[in-house]
This record gives sequence, structure tokens and C-alpha cells, in this order.
Amino acid sequence: MLYRIAADGLVLFHLLFILFVLFGGLLVLKWHHLVWWHLPAATWGVIVEVFHLTCPLTYWENLMREAAGQTVYGGGFIEHYVLPIIYPAGLTPTIQLALGSIGLAVNVL
Repeated sequence: MLYRIAADGLVLFHLLFILFVLFGGLLVLKWHHLVWWHLPAATWGVIVEVFHLTCPLTYWENLMREAAGQTVYGGGFIEHYVLPIIYPAGLTPTIQLALGSIGLAVNVL
């Protein structure tokens, strides 16, 4: 039970870390002292993506899942958790075009 909770906690932390890497620059505009947290986080994010590395948080999450008797997954965190949300099964190019057009219309108006 504790291993499962630890794995779920790592998923939450991992997601928050990715969001901080992506959008932390906006927080730095308001809270300048965060630059010293954001620069290393953003640097790590770039290195992981450029060199196709697996983040240690993914490795630790899978260790906790295995210890909890749960199924571990191959690949990375984004492929496992994020991409199925952005590109669900059955999403056709026509649907993507329609959704993109709606998004464009909402932002233009």
C-alpha cells in the first residue's frame, strides 16, 4: 500500500515538475527568486528531451509500482500518461482539424 502511494506521489510530483519546466518562466516574471529553481529545471528538461533520456522519476515510479505488485510500463512518463490524453485512440485527422479550427476561432474572436 505504501509503495503504491509513493508511486502515485511520484506521478503527481513528475507532472508538477514538467509543468514548472514548461511554464516556470511565467512564474519568474512575478517571483524573480524562482529563476534559481527554474533554470536548472528547464536545463534538465532540455537535456532529457534532446538526448532522449529517461527521467529518474520514471524509473523510481516503476520501482515503487513493482514493489507494490502493480504493472510497470515501458517508455517514458509523457508517452504513458500525457500523450493518451492529448491524442486519444480514435482521434482522426478530421477531428484534429475540427478541434484546431475551434481553438483558432476561440482565440481569434
